[in-house]
Amino acid sequence: MVSGEGSSDSSSAPAAAKQYGVRKPISVAGPTEADIQRSAELEKFLVASSLYESKEEAIKREEVLGQIDQIVKAWVKQLTRQRGYTDQMVEDANAVIFTFGSYRLGVHGPSADIDTLCVGPSYVSREEDFFIILHNILADMEEVTELQPVPDAHVPVMKFKFCGISIDLLYASVSLLVVPEDLDISHGSVLYNVDEPTVRSLNGCRVADQILRLVPNVEHFRTTLRCLKFWAKRRGVYSNVTGFLGGVNWALLVAHVCQLYPNAIPSMLVSRFFRVYTQWRWPNPVMLCAIEEDELGFPVWDPRKNPRDRTHHMPIITPAYPCMNSSYNVSTSTLRVMMEQFQIGNKICEGIELNKAHWNSLFEPYHFFETYKNYLQVDIVATNADDLRSWKGWVESRLRQLTLKIERDTYGMLQCHPYPNEYVDTSKQCSHCAFFMGLQRKQGVRIQEGQQFDIRGTVDEFRHSVDMYMFWKPGMEIYVSHVCRKQIPSYVFPEGYRRPRLSRHTTQQHAKASEDGGVDDCGSESPEKRLKRKNDTDYHESSPDKAAKWASLKAAKQGFS
Repeated sequence: MVSGEGSSDSSSAPAAAKQYGVRKPISVAGPTEADIQRSAELEKFLVASSLYESKEEAIKREEVLGQIDQIVKAWVKQLTRQRGYTDQMVEDANAVIFTFGSYRLGVHGPSADIDTLCVGPSYVSREEDFFIILHNILADMEEVTELQPVPDAHVPVMKFKFCGISIDLLYASVSLLVVPEDLDISHGSVLYNVDEPTVRSLNGCRVADQILRLVPNVEHFRTTLRCLKFWAKRRGVYSNVTGFLGGVNWALLVAHVCQLYPNAIPSMLVSRFFRVYTQWRWPNPVMLCAIEEDELGFPVWDPRKNPRDRTHHMPIITPAYPCMNSSYNVSTSTLRVMMEQFQIGNKICEGIELNKAHWNSLFEPYHFFETYKNYLQVDIVATNADDLRSWKGWVESRLRQLTLKIERDTYGMLQCHPYPNEYVDTSKQCSHCAFFMGLQRKQGVRIQEGQQFDIRGTVDEFRHSVDMYMFWKPGMEIYVSHVCRKQIPSYVFPEGYRRPRLSRHTTQQHAKASEDGGVDDCGSESPEKRLKRKNDTDYHESSPDKAAKWASLKAAKQGFS
């Protein structure tokens, strides 16, 4: 599946190298002097890019976690007392705070949120006690701002800021009357007699702990993961909700490469990362350990038994029971985009190893608005910032469905590239943000002259699913429109204006996908049509009904030919 390192590496491998994962190491070679130098340069670059928090910030995070721990302990004691338990039970009543995600893995940066789990006793519920009583306690605290409960999420969560630090707080009620302070949530016993939302809530911490146990060198893993997360954000492929990969997905991919090259240092691991995944034959799964079966009976990822698992495009399996595919959101379109980015990263790393390129070239930002001729623009508006926060979260969680529906309704002939970055038009009186999707025909497929894609019904279906938001308020609106490259609004560009025209070589690299059999060039339309679009685009000055109707019809009327 993946080519070896060459004769020099294979000859240096001992007869029985230690195996950290389900696959034998590709190479056990250590670093050369040149590798050590490149690693030093890489770490210097990461520090200069402000990816590490200061000591003061680290101390503040620890203090905030300590305060949240005291709050949940007092909350559980209060509930225990109110429910008539004995004085001894009230004294023993307890809740414990755990962290997971980037903070637990040790790769968080400045201003990153802290993924947090509160584990409480069996008689303290998620639905009422956590999302109502604890929510009200937090709402009354001056330190807490931007409090947003999301009880209907796949993993129910309460989001807020505490003294300015973003917190994502989950809750798990385990089958214990008293939760010990030294509870080991890696032990399978915590899963006895709990529901699936609780299993998913516990899974983040259990997976993070397992990852750190399964990598050969934790510090090399951390530096490499910090690097690859930064790269993914710069290249527009860091977003689980949009259909790309989130933090745990990147952590699992990096950990797998660490297992394949157990003695490699970060500069080597970054290069091997791209080498491995440009050659990976998806949907073969990435696994850090064998999938564990258990008598508890929770479903585990198994495409032999579960038809739904066979539809997954890029399986990246979590290492803790119950093993799940962490990347089920990936679509054919987003997988295509990621594979293209892996190939670009691989070529740059080859240049770095030949001293023909520097690390900064790997982290060049992706010029999304120069890559395609046609885009879908999704504008989200609300009356105020609080309404926009909840409304945007809902719409963003549905954007992946729009990508899938476009793929389905055009039989995969119209490819959709959702971009995870959001943009704000500060000139609007209402609270606003916008997302964009690049559109192009499937490459290498012959088309009939004048063929068009009518996605009016697709957009209508998407709007209908978004309109089902149970917390909708007046002023919450969504507008979907087709815009051409030259009509992209100025507020998406740094400092409000487009970059100067690219060099011929760079332009060919970025535009090849849209030029080769792409969708129609909007620049060929008549001045009358152009004027009509300008009038249509001013939706914020027209009535909501007209704007909604236009949003549904626009893509079909213009046609993607």
